[in-house]
Amino acid sequence: MFRYILHVIVAALTLLAACPPVAVAGPGDSRVVFSISLEPDGLDPTVAAAASIGEVVHYNVFEGLVKIEENGATSPLLASSWRQEDGGRTYRFALRKDVRFHDGAPLDAAAVRFSFERAMAPASTNKAKKALFDNIAAIETPDAHTVVLRLHHADANTLFRLGESTAVILHPATAQQAATRPIGTGPYRFERWDRGSSIDLIKNADYRNAGEVFMDAVTFRFINQPVAQADAMAAREVDVFFNIATKTVDRFQADKAYQVLIGASSGKGMLALNNRRKPLDDVRVRRAITHAIDRERFIQQVLDGRGKAIGSHFSPTDAGYVHLAGLYPYDPQRARALLREAGVTLPLALTLTLPPTPYARDGAPLIVAALKDIGIDVRTQSVDWAHWLSGTFKGDFDLTLINHVEPLDYPIYTDPGYYFGYDSVEFRELVERHAASGSARERQMLYAQVQRKLANDAVNAWIFAPQLSTVARKRLKGLWMNYPIFAHDVAALRWE
Repeated sequence: MFRYILHVIVAALTLLAACPPVAVAGPGDSRVVFSISLEPDGLDPTVAAAASIGEVVHYNVFEGLVKIEENGATSPLLASSWRQEDGGRTYRFALRKDVRFHDGAPLDAAAVRFSFERAMAPASTNKAKKALFDNIAAIETPDAHTVVLRLHHADANTLFRLGESTAVILHPATAQQAATRPIGTGPYRFERWDRGSSIDLIKNADYRNAGEVFMDAVTFRFINQPVAQADAMAAREVDVFFNIATKTVDRFQADKAYQVLIGASSGKGMLALNNRRKPLDDVRVRRAITHAIDRERFIQQVLDGRGKAIGSHFSPTDAGYVHLAGLYPYDPQRARALLREAGVTLPLALTLTLPPTPYARDGAPLIVAALKDIGIDVRTQSVDWAHWLSGTFKGDFDLTLINHVEPLDYPIYTDPGYYFGYDSVEFRELVERHAASGSARERQMLYAQVQRKLANDAVNAWIFAPQLSTVARKRLKGLWMNYPIFAHDVAALRWE
């Protein structure tokens, strides 16, 4: 009997030795699937405008000198430390010495200088050129791990702007391929882009803090239809839905398998107007359109109440925000009077171009009805994101419903070539005076004037500052609730 038992034990041990070990979940032994609404048009956030680029690559593939935390504070990233000099006109950065690009090349001051000079170049399409890079008077690199930025004028937002995706550091030898095969310094390497479907990133085993990165891989899927979003989550095809269609959220709030995070953002949702086209070049017509829109109704019906009414290109999350929604209250009668005063022949025919986002497609009927009520016949035109960027964003439109998510991006209104074509010498002078002022009180007053100038000129019909709704698996930890910038720090995530 003893020999039989011994034989069984030996056989079992032999079989066990022949089998592969059972995987045990732990750090670096998992993956996560994100869904975002819009597919980026490239992967280089320093040359293209779409915020979805930063959602994929910022903090994951590319890093900057500074990191923006969930609360909006700044912390060291590629820079280990910094100090201000000359009353805030000079920043001296000490670079980390343990950073390498994905191909093994070391990060040094020359790479920072290359990246910033590229963004400063006259032909640069970096969307932070006016706000950040035009303010850099000189870049000094006294040694391989020191970068000195000398500014034309002190700007309290400099560190924050250096933390945005527009200021990530590129590999000088591979910058030209960054839009399609990016090579950065981050915890993840670019793996694959299945156009129209998804982007895959894999963990960078040589990352300086690889032992603290829990996810082996991340997939970003592009799903913008609310029904498809809900179905993909219910089918367990996706772990995180960022900025999910608002009306879909309730489906998951009562389900214990999910967590629903409702947070603030720097977004500014608006009916953008082409100021170059007649009769939209007349401020009275733009004011009429703004008066015609019931903001609160839009927020309740389209966003399920998850948003705040705004009246200028500023979010309530911005320091120094002035609430100006009351400047143009919902007043169809006043709107009709303004159109008569402007001599507009009714009905006026305009086209509303809709990107593939739920707020735009769901909000269109309300906008169409509101404008029809004052004598404007609106034809809707639905386009995919690529066509919105190549057409609407190039100035080929009358009206479009869009949410600008970048924080502190009001300098776009100093560029007459920007897609809505606002050209105001007075506004540009206000922004320049605000930027150059050394007095905190004067800067505060000028900041309020900047907001009021945009509102008075009714450049666009601003409607809402949205809350962000994120639905995720219950066990996923480390997600942001509030988004001062649109970025997903995958290296901070873990499965519980």
